[in-house]
Order: sequence, then structure tokens, then C-alpha cells
Amino acid sequence: MRLDALPVPEHLASLAVLENPWVMGIAALAALAEFLADKVMWLDSIWDSVHTLVRPVGGALLALAIVDPSDPAVQVIAFLLGGGASFLAHGGKASARAVVNTSPEPVSNALVSTGEDVATAGLLWAAYEYPAIAGGIATVLLVIAAVLVWTAWRVLGNIRAAFKGKSADTPTP
Repeated sequence: MRLDALPVPEHLASLAVLENPWVMGIAALAALAEFLADKVMWLDSIWDSVHTLVRPVGGALLALAIVDPSDPAVQVIAFLLGGGASFLAHGGKASARAVVNTSPEPVSNALVSTGEDVATAGLLWAAYEYPAIAGGIATVLLVIAAVLVWTAWRVLGNIRAAFKGKSADTPTP
């Protein structure tokens, strides 16, 4: 928006506040803080905990800013979907990082964080230069995420069934 690289539709004029130099500067400082915080295990966990509250609200408000303000039903749906999608995306990232952060050595945390940074930059570039390819990558990642959630659900079901089976076999005093 700031560089007029892409034409912004009229109905998104309310997002013009995001091109304010102060907003961009604060966002750049926050991005740098996150870049550094992600490299330190305990700091990353604290950062993710705080952002579990911040990111869904931001996603909900951004979704609200891009819909027609004359239809309250659409606004409510956009608010809920934007917040829910932000919460799920952040929850997935924070959960994966929580697993990595439990590792006693610091190298895996820094490697995973750097991998996330490279993947983010690469996907943003692909979305700008080759949107169809980026859409394909996003679809593949969505399928992988769905398979992982389904697998985790089955594993938890098996653990629950095994636990119920063991507890039923143990005699009570």
C-alpha cells in the first residue's frame, strides 16, 4: 500500500492506517523482537503465550476492517472467522514450538526458528510473484496439517482406549 505496488480496492481504504510510518515502524520493531525472541527457548515460550491473546484479536479486527460495514451479520461472521483462523494458525505454530522448546539443547530451537523465518520469506515472495504456486503450496500444507491432526486424534484415541483397558483390569482395594 505504501509503495503503491498493488492497487488497493476502494472497499479496503480503511486499511490505509497500516501504511502510516509510525505503524510500520512499530511493526518492524515487533518483527525484530519476535525474530530475536524466537531464538531463545524460554523467551519464545513467553512470547508465544502473550501472542495467544494478541494475535486472534488482531486477526479478528483485520477481518472486520475488510468487510462491508453496512451488514452487521457479515461483520460478526468475519470477526469470528478472522479471530478463529488467527487463533488456529498461532496455536499450531506455538504448539509446535512448545515441543521444540522442551529440548534441552538450544540448537534445535534456533534451527527451527530460522527455518520458519526462511519459509515465511519464501512463501511471501512466492505469493507476490507466483500466487498460483503459493496457493498450491498452501493447499499441500493444509492437507498435511489435516493429516497430522487426524493422526494425533487417532493416537489420542488409542491412548485413551489403552488407559481405559488398563484401569478396568486393575483390582480395586
